[in-house]
Amino acid sequence: RFAGHVIVVKYGGNALAESTEDSMEVFARDIALLHAVGMKPVVVHGGGPQITAMMDRLGKKPTFHDGLRVTDAETIEIVSMVLLGTVNPMLVSMINKSGANAAGVSGQDMGLFQCVQRNPKLGFVGDITAVNPAAVQGLLDDGVVPVVATIGTDSAGQTYNINADTAASALAVALKATKILFLTDIAGVLRDANDPATLIPTLTAVQAAALQDEKVISGGMIPKVESCLHAVRGGVSAAHILDGRLAHVTLLELLTDAGVGTMFVAEEAQS
Repeated sequence: RFAGHVIVVKYGGNALAESTEDSMEVFARDIALLHAVGMKPVVVHGGGPQITAMMDRLGKKPTFHDGLRVTDAETIEIVSMVLLGTVNPMLVSMINKSGANAAGVSGQDMGLFQCVQRNPKLGFVGDITAVNPAAVQGLLDDGVVPVVATIGTDSAGQTYNINADTAASALAVALKATKILFLTDIAGVLRDANDPATLIPTLTAVQAAALQDEKVISGGMIPKVESCLHAVRGGVSAAHILDGRLAHVTLLELLTDAGVGTMFVAEEAQS
């Protein structure tokens, strides 16, 4: 159904942290299968929990300002080391082992994620100002699965840590992707956070804004939902928040009629 279509899959720090090597291999095999049936998957990953673990090992205490990690000069080195030295090559290797050709891409490659400093109090945390998808598009054109690490650079060449949800959404828009899937550690948007039966299967941009006003969407869900809305407003047909702990969740969403998680669309389909 989506043969030839670009599908961006954001593999979350939390989905990643809770995944064992086995579940990462399941994810990698699923990506290889999407590729084998003719889709053009692009994997985008962060690595927050892995970065925190490495900081602990190195005796570096993370500090936070308004819920965001403060990224000083030492921390941005650790961020780069973990994303480019551990998480990215591990995912690339697993996808390659599963039978697809994957290649790692840093957000610095060919100016993929260009950014500016968000707030001097946060240190080297960047907001994306422009996306140059040439590096990723070139790999897709060659039949390769790009695996993108979310760091960016400013015009002076300084490295920044950027939010992986935001980066995935911006890349999906730049690539004119058909869908973006955010794999997280929650089932989707729940009307009652403690009751999985209250999962909301579909939301338009207007409905999502109303739920934010009602505080149904709050806390850590806000940036995820904002990223979904940014994608669909930017021309991506649908954005999905899915439970990455569920085995084969990407296949369930893309290859079956069993809707899982919450799907965001720009506006209601006209019947």
